[in-house]
Amino acid sequence: MGPKNFFPGRVSITIMITLHSNGVRWQQGAPVPAQVATPADREKTIAYQIFRRHNRREEAGQLHLKFDSLISHDITYVGIIQTAKASGLKEFPVPYVMTNCHNSLCAVGGTINEDDHVFGLSAAVKYGGNFVPANQAVIHQYAREMMSGCGRMILGSDSHTRYGALGTMGVGEGGPEIVKQLLSNTYDIACPQVVLVYLTGEPAQGVGPHDVAIALCGEVYKNGFVKNKVLEFAGPGIKNLPMDYRIGIDVMTTETACLSSIWETDGAVEEYLALHGRPEIYEALHPQEGAYYDSMITIDLSKVEPMAALPFHPSEAYPIRELLKNPGDILREVEKQAAEQFGGKVTLSLTDKLVDGKLLVDQGIIAGCAGGMYDNIAEAAAILDGHDVGSGYFSLSVYPSSVPVNLELIHNGVQQSLLEAGALFKPCFCGPCFGAGDVPANNGLSVRHTTRNFPNREGSKPGDGQLAGVVLMDARSIAATARNHGVLTPATEVSYTQPKQGQRTFDSKVYDRRVYFGFGHPQPEADLKFGPNIAEWPKIPALADNLLMQVASVLRDPVTTTDELIPSGETSSYRSNPMKLASFALSRRDPDYVPRALDTQALETARQAGSLPPVLRQALEKLGGTVDPAAFQVGSVIFANKPGDGSAREQAASCQRVLGGCANICYEFATKRYRSNCVNWGMLPFILDQGAEFPCQPGDFIYVPNVKAKVLAGDDTFPALALTGGKVVELTLRLPAATPEERELLLTGCLMNHYAAQNKA
Repeated sequence: MGPKNFFPGRVSITIMITLHSNGVRWQQGAPVPAQVATPADREKTIAYQIFRRHNRREEAGQLHLKFDSLISHDITYVGIIQTAKASGLKEFPVPYVMTNCHNSLCAVGGTINEDDHVFGLSAAVKYGGNFVPANQAVIHQYAREMMSGCGRMILGSDSHTRYGALGTMGVGEGGPEIVKQLLSNTYDIACPQVVLVYLTGEPAQGVGPHDVAIALCGEVYKNGFVKNKVLEFAGPGIKNLPMDYRIGIDVMTTETACLSSIWETDGAVEEYLALHGRPEIYEALHPQEGAYYDSMITIDLSKVEPMAALPFHPSEAYPIRELLKNPGDILREVEKQAAEQFGGKVTLSLTDKLVDGKLLVDQGIIAGCAGGMYDNIAEAAAILDGHDVGSGYFSLSVYPSSVPVNLELIHNGVQQSLLEAGALFKPCFCGPCFGAGDVPANNGLSVRHTTRNFPNREGSKPGDGQLAGVVLMDARSIAATARNHGVLTPATEVSYTQPKQGQRTFDSKVYDRRVYFGFGHPQPEADLKFGPNIAEWPKIPALADNLLMQVASVLRDPVTTTDELIPSGETSSYRSNPMKLASFALSRRDPDYVPRALDTQALETARQAGSLPPVLRQALEKLGGTVDPAAFQVGSVIFANKPGDGSAREQAASCQRVLGGCANICYEFATKRYRSNCVNWGMLPFILDQGAEFPCQPGDFIYVPNVKAKVLAGDDTFPALALTGGKVVELTLRLPAATPEERELLLTGCLMNHYAAQNKA
């Protein structure tokens, strides 16, 4: 069980982290090698102890889970409520919290953001939900403070739903999975593998949780080592980490592509829950003797050093020391990647930031569910104590994660100290993480303690000639950089007095006064309050006997993110309007996608009206003769090598669907949650065999005969014919591991259709 360097072209960081691909067993408080395990041994992990409490139907190899509570923010809850309402919702069966931390900039799009907030509060009143007003807390900090508990499970419509450090399994999924829970149905998954993350040592001063998280992402993301698995943190190193530190590592596990996470609990967790008014929900969680793990990651916290995740992914991990040792070559590789990503239409010139041997950055941001916690901000203040951020191009902004956190910062003088140093304090808002706040200047370089740095996620618009770069770093090194007026500096290279870990405080009165607590008290006679931008979902068709797909986009990038499928930032205000939002689909990646999809949709409209446009007639003739127009359906399809990394947002799939999309074709889905979004919206998640060529270009047709019968029969192989370059090419599409529940959704056309059919029955 030795270290493996999976990325020989990248700086090795295996001195900090070692991957063990073989199984291990928990024995006398430590892992030992193990080659075989019984099913009972897997049940002894913390993860499966919790799964079994929440499993509602016994089925070999499958879990059917009910969650203790649900949470959404204002980019997602309107669509969720609309979908649930159309599916027969009467009241919320479990606590459902709606926070307002994404669309809280209400100057964008006129009244429509605040209209969404009014709608959300009216839904909480009508159906019995809890509503957190704008800027009171970011979604995940509220869940930590007010909803977490040992052994609990929380489902959220945001990908960073991670509360494992508090003994709570959080899962981030698209909105339709929330709808299923609101309608008292289950979350159905194949039993996942569990990976032990064994922590030893103690971090050095100046090394923060983001450094550990970035190093972890760098080791496991690209090789898929933990994809769709559960990370279970244990080991003697945990006791050396304060709660904010643990939480900061845990929230970033989303960027490893794992399904969820869970940690051992101890006195620090007990103290945290007591401080937040819930001492009764503490429980000591530990692996049971003999627990079996499918693989293991060991992290020596004492060897972790300040890290930087370069554009354009949290896994592009370098020790800052190595980056500063060889900045020219490393940054030129990023510039090359940007040129390839955007086809040379826009450039990123990071090597311009090298001045007199120093790397200059333009902006620092400490924000959100990862950066905006008390310890991060307090230590940043300690580093800046007696110094300032300067009066040049560099700026520093701080976004606390909740009003109670901000009150503690105020009471302890931390906010005043940072303001005096020249930092700016801003509301509890997730905007910098997805391009709705502190957008850098063109060709700017921003260092951020936030969760993601995908291409143009920071808010630039490549179509308008704009591009900026984001480097993820810990708040400590961001503060050290600010102290040197924008010269990139690891926090381990500056001298400062670390804040004492004193008695923490939590004042819940602001929540008591402002949050609407409606769970258990629905008012069915109350009306939902609709703004003019809030629109119903259009009618979605059921699957036809045969399927004629027209290719609307071909994406050859190694990975396609949900930000590329539907941009964040400026589109957020339109998440409540399906057709308006759909007009932005792939706008930053393939601007011709929407016109092509609409052209295909027009072909289907004509077919339904009883006519065959010439392009359809010609395609059918070349594909093998006359086909009854009533026996097939026309829809658009996207091909991507590996789609769906990043956000859980269902709109990455629903926007395709409302434009007439019927399928995705890929070699592999980047995340389980994006594949689930496709299925829940009735889009066939087709897979190509690795190595098989996808021969088509936009505009080509692919004919899938007997598709309905094959889905109904549970087939996983779908022979198809591709019409490309005037020739007919055989193509084999696969639909592996589709459950009966998923096939039902594909047949009916979408989740709403499925529930509507149930209600009629």
